[in-house]
Amino acid sequence: MAESLVISGISKKEKYESLLPQLKALVEGESDTIANISNIMSALKYGMDWFWVGVYFVSPSPALHKVERAAELVLGPFQGPIACTRIAFGKGVCGAAWKEKKTIVVEDVEQFPGHIACSSFSKSEIVLPAFDKSGNVILVLDVDSEHLATFDETDKIYLEQVIKLIETL
Repeated sequence: MAESLVISGISKKEKYESLLPQLKALVEGESDTIANISNIMSALKYGMDWFWVGVYFVSPSPALHKVERAAELVLGPFQGPIACTRIAFGKGVCGAAWKEKKTIVVEDVEQFPGHIACSSFSKSEIVLPAFDKSGNVILVLDVDSEHLATFDETDKIYLEQVIKLIETL
């Protein structure tokens, strides 16, 4: 396991290309999913200098057949200010990405219908779902910036690679 990250490059693409192999090395040989996701969240937060980055797990797990309450997203490992703990299916950007089973990029969170303001400092957001082998969403990766229009197609492409890594944990 690495003890530090070295992010090189000036462009966003170069930073991701520097970061991705280090994420793979970071989780190599460690079998604990929560520990691995925690380290990935820290590496993303500090490697890319974002305001907030974390995951929300679908709970109860889609693998459970007997559900006694409605499924919701529950806060998992994150880096940044205190966050919302639970998010309903279809609510906010995270709930919408879960419901639609696709990545959502929001240039201005104030313009997103039903946005959940966990922090008034968050201005733009990207949320990506991760899937189990049956195609069920198991978690969403949520990344927030304190600047408008931070995220774009480059972030989508590279963060979807991070999701693929998380899906193997």
